[in-house]
Amino acid sequence: MSRGPRRAGAGQGAAAAVQLLVTLSFLPSVVEAQVTGVLDDCLCDIDSIDNFNTFKIFPKIKKLQERDYFRYYKSKIPVGIKAGSSNKYSKVANSTKELEDCEQANKLGAINSTLSNQSKEAFIDWARYDDSQDHFCELDDERSPAAQYVDLLLNPERYTGYKGPSAWRVWNSIYEENCFKPRSVYRPLNPLAPSRGEDDGESFYTWLEGLCLEKRVFYKLISGLHASINLHLCANYLLEETWGKPSWGPNMKEFKRRFDPVETKGEGPRRLKNLYFLYLIELRALSKVAPYFERSIVDLYTGNVEEDADTKTLLLNIFQDTRSFPMHFDEKSMFAGDKKGAKSLKEEFRLHFKNISRIMDCVGCDKCRLWGKLQTQGLGTALKILFSEKEIQKLPENSPSKGFQLTRQEIVALLNAFGRLSTSIRELQNFKVLLQHSR
Repeated sequence: MSRGPRRAGAGQGAAAAVQLLVTLSFLPSVVEAQVTGVLDDCLCDIDSIDNFNTFKIFPKIKKLQERDYFRYYKSKIPVGIKAGSSNKYSKVANSTKELEDCEQANKLGAINSTLSNQSKEAFIDWARYDDSQDHFCELDDERSPAAQYVDLLLNPERYTGYKGPSAWRVWNSIYEENCFKPRSVYRPLNPLAPSRGEDDGESFYTWLEGLCLEKRVFYKLISGLHASINLHLCANYLLEETWGKPSWGPNMKEFKRRFDPVETKGEGPRRLKNLYFLYLIELRALSKVAPYFERSIVDLYTGNVEEDADTKTLLLNIFQDTRSFPMHFDEKSMFAGDKKGAKSLKEEFRLHFKNISRIMDCVGCDKCRLWGKLQTQGLGTALKILFSEKEIQKLPENSPSKGFQLTRQEIVALLNAFGRLSTSIRELQNFKVLLQHSR
């Protein structure tokens, strides 16, 4: 945009690449061997997703995320942490002692809120433009007085030191309060929960097969999101800090702890398969929402007419690629029962995602919260799209519609969340290639 911020360059140093190659030499080939084949509950195989993502999606989605429209996300300071609110999740997720003890997490997890005066002026113009649009719904972060735009390129998702009991309790709340677990299952659903003896590993998931498709899907989505976030942190871990400058790269010990089939008793590959399943769900949503953006009335406004047109062209090109994928997940198989039951289950899905977003609000690390919130909202937006196919098909070409509407915040979250999944799968591809070269 003419009055907007300058783009920040991104790249990795040669040292990090060498470190990646060295550490990957210890990656057990069994990881590669087991994360293959056809995914459960759909007819798509992992190799097809890898090739599609590598050669079609990843380069374009990465470029899109660098565009001015998609690099800024509005985030608010979590009241439960900063103002001592009585929110139950802030109490569970963060104790004063743990926050005081984790100085490194406070330092690395701090948000870089650097914005130029030109950027701030442009955001005022953006708000004026957005306010003139006919919105279908409002989001808390967009209207909060504490909300501010954050440059995602200056705040990459990576390891910050936020781990241990605090992080475990956040994910435990997400799994236990929102996934559909039978009462007969006692072990926490959180895959990183403390061991419960024989009821661990792959054998633990026999209960999952007894659930209906919709409830299995919900669990896989949360598990896939968790796996994706963990993969980002493992691939961009703080390796050392020399002369006050941190060096980031893969931490193989963390990767093996979370995904190695031996250390996870066969559960690690399942987590990675759920990542691929989540990718398919969001890919399907992008293909379904294409008609919404293809209308001439929809633009991606930043104030720079030429850049806005280029951004929309790139986005439509991505949509064209998503439509070309031959093995999409069939969302029509979900909520296909009686109308009353289907409606009730859809509403339960919506409320669960709202609750997960509320839990994310109380993560003690600002940067972790930013990316957790964004990816949760992106997934929620994807489900909103899949549940609104008829409304999208009925949209008029040259006028807004109350039937279906996406806010700027939802659009930014949707494409950036999918971008993170695309990056996750690309990281796994890199692992395989570099492992082969290091043998």
